[in-house]
Amino acid sequence: MAPMVHGLEAEYFGKVKFTYLDADDPQTVNFQRELGFVYQPEFYLLDADGNLIKKLIGFVSEEEFRNLFAEHLQ
Repeated sequence: MAPMVHGLEAEYFGKVKFTYLDADDPQTVNFQRELGFVYQPEFYLLDADGNLIKKLIGFVSEEEFRNLFAEHLQ
């Protein structure tokens, strides 16, 4: 999934901020708890204030990402 996500990151540069969380990094444990992290991969769509809009667990298609971005970038 990484190549697809990195491609979307390049395409949506300046519109969507992509941040990567290392689940094995002990410094991210508190943030993982806040988000309710359970399984890799997980994706979180947050608004500009950091509020959770949508949580996606497991495989997510490129089409699903595009639809989600289109819905929230209006």
